[in-house]
Amino acid sequence: MNNSTLHFPFYAKFAFTLLSLVLILGSFYLAQSIVIPLLMSLLFAILLRPVVIFFNLKLHLPHVIAVILSVILFVLFFVGIMYFISLQIGDMANDWGKIKQNVSIHANNLQEFVRERFNLSKTEQKRLLNDATKGSMETGKQIVSTTLLSFSDVLVNLMLIPIYTFLILLYRTHFIKFLCKLFKPEHHLKLREILKQIKVSVQSYIVGLLIEMVVVSVLTAVGFMIIGLKYAILLGILTGLLNLIPYIGILIAGVISVVASLTGNADLSIVLGILIVNVVVQLIDNNLLVPMIVSSKVEINALVSIVGIIIGGALGGFSGMFLAIPLIAILKVIFDKIESLEPWGYLMGDDLPKTYEWRRIKLPQFHDNATDTINVHPNADVKIFTETTTKDNNQTQ
Repeated sequence: MNNSTLHFPFYAKFAFTLLSLVLILGSFYLAQSIVIPLLMSLLFAILLRPVVIFFNLKLHLPHVIAVILSVILFVLFFVGIMYFISLQIGDMANDWGKIKQNVSIHANNLQEFVRERFNLSKTEQKRLLNDATKGSMETGKQIVSTTLLSFSDVLVNLMLIPIYTFLILLYRTHFIKFLCKLFKPEHHLKLREILKQIKVSVQSYIVGLLIEMVVVSVLTAVGFMIIGLKYAILLGILTGLLNLIPYIGILIAGVISVVASLTGNADLSIVLGILIVNVVVQLIDNNLLVPMIVSSKVEINALVSIVGIIIGGALGGFSGMFLAIPLIAILKVIFDKIESLEPWGYLMGDDLPKTYEWRRIKLPQFHDNATDTINVHPNADVKIFTETTTKDNNQTQ
């Protein structure tokens, strides 16, 4: 008896696809404490691979030593950034008394504004505020406990990520052989192309992000210094770090900068300067830095990027937001190389056609003299006509 392939109707395939997505995303959400460090380590391992090759081939160091040195340099880079930020935060802590004084000034100004506009005295405002916050005390305690647990998770991940990165780099060849064993030999060439494209896309994207982070940090810090904002260097670095989260990170950085300006300065006019600096830096970033520095190999349209970032944030918080774009880029590479999934890769891409007409798409056409109709070559880009055209019989005669 011959084996036959089962063909399901469209609605059954669609239901299976939705079920698979729900299971994958649900599993990711439930196991995020395990999956996120592994994915972060995978990205950093791809990023550090050229460094390992340099130590291994150029300096002729053993593979294990090359991997160890690469991971140590990677850790020292981030430790240096965190140390510099801690110094800046220490300077801010020294001005705590002045910050409290400025906060009280802004609070009094806000109370005066509410009293004039809504005819509520300061006593009534305090009473309403106490009534509103009385029921949220338990919620506040839960938030504090959740934050402490999240902070502990971050510390654990900070220790696990270098270890995972080291092991992924160390067993890289072993993992590649495992992937080869999963597929038949005739598919190994396509597998090699996919892995190579993933490596190039992820490396170019992360390196571009790091360069973009430095440039945005410097531009923002210089702009804040020009307008006379205190803690300009700290806020510039935070803006550069948060800019790693596309679209959403810069909004969070702007809010932090405004709040910091209000606590460090009693003059509200500086807020306008902060907004101008952020807008100018973003114009430079979006129109110069992103096209020139962030590689164009990661061609993902804005809609898919935003939706992916929101889904990543819902599943894994800030780490999920950071991972969203690289993971989408990896999926796009895989989709583009597999014929049945190629339409989904096109959907995720940034190919913006000028116009599209359902009845008229340009295709090379040829005449069939026997039937006197215009036929369309199945593999070409062309005008598709829904109606057949007949020749003038008088002319042919």
